[in-house]
Amino acid sequence: MDPYAKPKEQKVGARRPKIAHLPTSIERRTRRERQAEKQAVAAERRAIKKSARRHLKQQLLAELEEPG
Repeated sequence: MDPYAKPKEQKVGARRPKIAHLPTSIERRTRRERQAEKQAVAAERRAIKKSARRHLKQQLLAELEEPG
């Protein structure tokens, strides 16, 4: 992602919003189900980031404690 991109230009490539071109008659999920799915994905991403931060912190502390 280009940090200097304008707001409308930031959501490109893999980060772009996924658009489902399905009419409501075919789309069986309700608004609540879609929101729940979206929140579950966000929660999973937060957990991954949290785990990565913990891992990096442990790694940093281990490097600082090494006799050298």
